This record gives sequence, structure tokens and C-alpha cells, in this order.
Amino acid sequence: MGLILRMGKRRVLLPVEDVDWSAVKYEREEIKAPHLTGFQLKLFIRLIESPLGPLIMSFLKKQNKINELLQGTRIPEHPMFRPEFPPQEAEPRVLVMEEENIPTERVESALRCLPFYDPSSHLSGSSSPFLYWKIRDFAYAYRSGLVTPLMVAEHVILGVEEFNNKNPSMPWLVSFSAEEVRKQAAASTKRFEEGNPLSILDGVFVAIKDDIDCHPYPTKGGSKWFHEVRQCNGDSVSVSRLRRCGVIFIGKANMHEFGLGVTGNNPNYGTTRNPHALERYTGGSSSGPAALVAAGLCSAALGTDGGGSVRIPSSLCGVVGLKTTYGRTDIRGALCDGGTVEIIGPITATVEDAMLVYAAVSGSTPSDRFILKPSPPCLPILSSGDSSDVLRTLRLGKYTEWFDDVFSTDISDKCNDALNMLSKAHGCETVEITIPELLHMRTAHIVSIGSESFCSLNQFFLKGRRAQCTFDTRTNLTLFETFSASDYVAAQRMRRRMMNYHMEIFKKVDVIVTPTTGMTAPIIPSSAMKYGETNLQVSGYLMQFIVAGNLLGLPAISVPVGHDKQGLPIGIQLIGRPWGEATILRLAAAIEELCAESRKRPATFYDILKVK
Repeated sequence: MGLILRMGKRRVLLPVEDVDWSAVKYEREEIKAPHLTGFQLKLFIRLIESPLGPLIMSFLKKQNKINELLQGTRIPEHPMFRPEFPPQEAEPRVLVMEEENIPTERVESALRCLPFYDPSSHLSGSSSPFLYWKIRDFAYAYRSGLVTPLMVAEHVILGVEEFNNKNPSMPWLVSFSAEEVRKQAAASTKRFEEGNPLSILDGVFVAIKDDIDCHPYPTKGGSKWFHEVRQCNGDSVSVSRLRRCGVIFIGKANMHEFGLGVTGNNPNYGTTRNPHALERYTGGSSSGPAALVAAGLCSAALGTDGGGSVRIPSSLCGVVGLKTTYGRTDIRGALCDGGTVEIIGPITATVEDAMLVYAAVSGSTPSDRFILKPSPPCLPILSSGDSSDVLRTLRLGKYTEWFDDVFSTDISDKCNDALNMLSKAHGCETVEITIPELLHMRTAHIVSIGSESFCSLNQFFLKGRRAQCTFDTRTNLTLFETFSASDYVAAQRMRRRMMNYHMEIFKKVDVIVTPTTGMTAPIIPSSAMKYGETNLQVSGYLMQFIVAGNLLGLPAISVPVGHDKQGLPIGIQLIGRPWGEATILRLAAAIEELCAESRKRPATFYDILKVK
């Protein structure tokens, strides 16, 4: 049987177990919505917030077949109101980190998993090609007395002042205090002088996305007002864990307002510009974190990912972005706290740095450990030669029609090149797969994240703050508030259905591979700088491959694999089984090594270590 039966005008989806997978046909997403900037966007907001608004939104939802799934289809599965995972097999050749261990102990465990480190090669700049200083480079430089954290802090401060004064403006940070950076760096320097660094992360510079609490900075969520109605009185759990490892926080990084967009456009503070091409977007919503890491101003950053918001900017900026399994990291103290699609994850220049930061921040909440029953967090052991033996056993699932549905064939070509190199170097097998009902999954995701975002923010809008949001945010909020309770339940029925499909796929493959985004960094229209922009066609391309990670809570990572003909970065995405971070990190490390020659340092780059 196929996938759908019809009962009059109403469609009825067959139960997953009755679906004929051979009848699945790939459907391209065709988003029908106006591209608006400047005065046109301002006028559109007036219309949709007027009494005509519900009619306009109803028309747009009908044009994009949203109501067809939510109200015109019977979905037989029971709702899944948050990701639920079946028990998973243990991953091979991994180091198990105990969640109860303190962060410094987990980081020490991660350090033992990494390949041999040769400081003479890295610090001389003779490694080919030299792109970024790694966390272990900073640690060695501090321990050898080549530099101190306080010396590096001055380089960071100079870099921040330089990009703040650039024309056009490059607002990568929205909250910054040179005094606070110097204070943290002085404390770190003293620990090294006394021979008592806290961990390999001591003295390493990290940026925090503006929707994650990091005292003493306010948490604004990229808005002009949110910190006035919600005070930041301390660190989020993830920031607290990094602070215990000796990390130096450089400030709060810019973002798409409230995370409700994937370009990084933000008229409140200025739109973050891509270090590879300043006329282009970074991607969002973790725009500032990705730009800061790509430009070399910090080794790592924390972002949040509810709709690709770590992976998309990482891909567009040519860095690594890890989205963990839902519930793997503790999101208390972030604006996404309480949601069912979002996580906190690291953005770093290299895979090994992602492993170190992930080790520090990993650890579920007590309630998630009770409800989700996660397997212990694990890391791949890359320090021994048999990692290649594990890679040889991996089966990589590729849905070719979906994989190739990109704006430019440069993207699919580079990602295919990476898969071919994996096959030749490590014997990884690529298996053709099919994923049914991808368009339905995207609808279920937008209803889920939209309803949850509107619910968390609506209490503040009742106080008259909605009019102070950007036009882009207000457009999204107007759509989100049209979703009914029955729409949300239908989306959760679809969530269980898609989970069942993916668990069947993971019986045949270990990892699903896609490009991270369907296009490289888009140009920032000059008319979008003052009032913002709504361009759902661009958003669709940027979100083309990321939804399963969020709606289903699966782990995923974006790894750079090269550049298109315009010199813009391209990333490949690896989607793993629930709790399977070690497998995708192992595969990511192999891809990073194979594609090292094709990576390029961005045109805008700051060397903050300066020891060559």
C-alpha cells in the first residue's frame, strides 16, 4: 500500500507499519510567501496586525499546504509531546563519561581521547594548512610561558574594538566589557603562575549567545528590551560548567532576535556579517557565536539550536557546530528552557575542540535522566589506530534526491566528494535510503517551535512589548499565534510518525548524511539593514536538511568540507542515532582530516595567540 488513503475530502495517513516505502516519492518544498524588506515589510506588518491579518495568514497557510496536514489529514499515531527514544546499542571504541563527574573530570577524560599533540608543529605554524589555533595550542602556550591569558586578553580586546569600529559595522557582540575580560584573564594567569590551572580549558576564550545566561551580562535574546522584564541573576548551567573549567567569557554574542530566524538579520544591534564575505549573512540564529569563532576571536562559543541555529551558521561560516541529542545538555538558564526542540551546543573551529567543550557542558537534568533514560555521554577514542577499523563498519544513509535538492550543485558536489574520500580512505559504505513525508515533518516542526516560542514570549507581549520587536519577529509571531491546540496535537502525532520512520532507517544505517544547508551564505540586501527582512524562500533553503535534529531530538553535526566557486564555505551534516554523539564525532573528525586542504581561513581573521 502507499502512504495515504482518502475518505471524501479528508486524507488518512496509513500507520507507519503499513506504509509501502517503495511508493514514496520525493516532493520538493515550494514556499509561497513574499520577499519583503524596508518599507514593504513595514506595510506588511501593519496589514497582518490589522483585522485583515487572520485572512492573510489563512491564505498563506493554505498556499503552503500547512492546513492540509494539520486540519485536513487524519494521523493515526499517538502524539509525542517530546522526543522519546527506544533503547540504543552501545557505540564501539568509546570512552564513557560519568554524568555525575565534575566538568573538569569529564574534560580530562575527553583529552585522553584525542590524537597525539605535537606542539612544535602547531605553534610554529608549519602544519599544513594552518587555519586556527586549537584549545590545546592555547594550553601549551600558557603552560610553556610563551604567553599568558592576560596577554591574549589584550589581543582579544583590540580585535573587538577593531571590528566594532569597522565600516560597515560588524556587531558580533551585543554585550562586552573589557574590564570583565581582563578580570577573568588575570585570575587565569594567576592560576598558571601558581601551577594550578583548572583544566585544559583554563584561559580559553569563549563567547555566549545572547539567549543563554552568563553573569554579569544581561540576557536580551537579541532584543532591545527583554533584559528589562527578565533579570539575569547568575549563570546558566552550561556556562557554570565552563566557568568551573577556567574558561574566559568574552561577552554575549549577537543573534537573530529571540532565535526566530535563520539568517542572523537583526536591526536592533546591526546584522552580523560573515567573516568570509562581509556583504553576506552568517546564518542564524547563532550568528554572532559562529562569526566570532570563524574570525579567530575565540576558540569556542555556545549557541542554541531549535531550528538549525547552531548548524546553519557553522556551515555558512566554515566552522564546526554540534547539536546534541535532546536532553543531553542542561538548558536551564537559557530562554529555550522548557521547549521540546532546542538544545545548547558548541560551535568551534575544529572537531577536537567541539569534543572538549561538549565534555564540559554535557549532562542531563535530573528530570531528563528519569524520563528520557539517556545512555551515558560517550566520546570516540581517536588516540589509537583502531578508530579506522570502527569507521570501516559504518553505514552512511543517503537520500539522493533530497541530498541533491540544493540551490547550487557546488554544495552537493563537495559533500559527495567528502563521502567518496571516506569510502576510499576508511571503507565507509554509503547506502541509499528513503525518508517519507519530509514536507510533513517540516510543517510539524514549524508548528512545534512556533507554538512553544509564542507561549514563552506571550506573557511579555501582554505588557505591550510586542510592538518593540523587529518586523521579522512580529511576522513570525503573527503566524505562530494562528496555530491552535489541535494544530499542535496534530504536529505531535506527526512527530511520533517521523520518529518511527527514522528508527526504521537506523536499523539499516548508522548515520544519515546530508549537506548542512541547501545554499551558501546569502547576500544581505541593503534595504534589510534598517527594518529587517522576511525571505522564506531563503529560510527554506537554509533549513532544508536540519529539521529531524530538532523535531526528533537526534544528534547532528556540521563539518566544513570546502567552498563553492564564490569562496563561500560548505558544510556536510551527519545525523546520528539517539545518544550517538560519539559516532558522529568520530566520523566528523575523519571528514575534517580528509578535507583539511580544502578549508580556507576567512578574509576577516584575528590572530589572538600570536606565538608564531
